[in-house]
Amino acid sequence: MAPMPREKGRKVVASNKKARHDYAVLDTYEAGMALTGTEVKSLRAGRASLVDAFAQERDGELYLHSMHIPEYTQGTWTNHEPRRTRKLLLNRAEIDKLLGKTREGGYTIVPLQVYFSDGWAKVEIALAKGKKSYDKRQDLAKRDADREIARVSGRRGKGMDD
Repeated sequence: MAPMPREKGRKVVASNKKARHDYAVLDTYEAGMALTGTEVKSLRAGRASLVDAFAQERDGELYLHSMHIPEYTQGTWTNHEPRRTRKLLLNRAEIDKLLGKTREGGYTIVPLQVYFSDGWAKVEIALAKGKKSYDKRQDLAKRDADREIARVSGRRGKGMDD
């Protein structure tokens, strides 16, 4: 019997679009997650939500809180709890670096996206600092200005001057 072919590439399951709006991302890390079988099957079906999710330290380890993975529909009594706390799998050096920064103050760890990388469930976490409302307005204004510049330059390139 031939072995099953391994998945290749990266398949995004869920992304936290609001995180980049609410936080200034300083550094990103790829972490594994300790999951149960029904959680993996539910993720493979493309069902997960990172709204209000965050990472926190407990006993020198990092845990992901409030991430919602709905129960697997074909699961039985072995089904998981949808919002359970999940352990993040990182190198000790990365954990120590992240915890050192968060203890400094003003920094937090937020998940940016959940995906499968070569068949393994991963979460991209970021060391981030919360933005003030005026920072958010400045970012929106800058993005609008950049979009307008790109639109005008695109029209000029096509010979449609205003």
